[in-house]
Amino acid sequence: MNLKQAQYVKTIAECGSITAAAKKLFVSQPSLSQMLRQLEQDTGLPIFDRSTSPMRLTYAGEKYLHAAERILAANAELDSQLREIRQEHAGRLRLGISVTRAMQVMPLVMPVFQQQYPNVTLQLTESGSANLEELLRGGSIDLAFAALESTSPSLAYELLEKETIGVLAGRDTAVAKQTPSGTALPLEAFRSENFVSLTKGHSSRITQDKLFRKYGLTPNILLETDALEVGRRVALEAGACMLLPNIYIDDYCGQRGGAFYPLKDYENHRHFYACYRKDEFVPQYARDFVQITAGALNKQQREDV
Repeated sequence: MNLKQAQYVKTIAECGSITAAAKKLFVSQPSLSQMLRQLEQDTGLPIFDRSTSPMRLTYAGEKYLHAAERILAANAELDSQLREIRQEHAGRLRLGISVTRAMQVMPLVMPVFQQQYPNVTLQLTESGSANLEELLRGGSIDLAFAALESTSPSLAYELLEKETIGVLAGRDTAVAKQTPSGTALPLEAFRSENFVSLTKGHSSRITQDKLFRKYGLTPNILLETDALEVGRRVALEAGACMLLPNIYIDDYCGQRGGAFYPLKDYENHRHFYACYRKDEFVPQYARDFVQITAGALNKQQREDV
């Protein structure tokens, strides 16, 4: 059964005759009769009882009409959904973001976005920034919010927030005992300290490894973890250090006696970007999600000053 057959049978049943149905459908009566004969030949059963006036559905015809109505209703619903998608009032947005950034961003963005696009479903994939870039290139996600160096030629990058790389030092580290928090220090100042590290797959880990190689550091790694929050808390309590962007330094760090030291003489190229594939259409609701996020982060920065 195709859509035309479904509509034709439904109209004949409503009109009670082929002649009246042909007029309503704007087709010739012979063409409609031929379609019905071919349909009955294909099914091997009569669809209408032609001995009555108006024509009545046979038992097989009733079953056929019931199925036809379901198909037509499903097609109408699909047309409506596609129309909404074309008008960009409905759809699905697959967003990749780290767990820590999701905790920061999503509570700020979702109330505004949901009010503006109540029929857009958001699906989160939570992973490290380096992995998110691969997922985006592979088409598993539509949009990534990731801390990267914006180097992939196949991706477009929109800056959401600049980051400063520094070292979080627990209160029992030698550096924290001797140097006020906020002082810019070279990485060599932490040569004798223990470190906590994120696992591979995080952009912070890539930056960390580059810096350790650049300055010839091979510090003792107390812990490798996939969760930034776990690493941060361990560094604070175990008298260790952790390379982090400044956006993860909050009141909790101060309450636990931690100190943050921006890296001296280091130009950071790793910032928080919205990324999408250059060869893919980006719907308006995705573009608006990016703008809402950028606005929320900018507002938060102003309030923190």
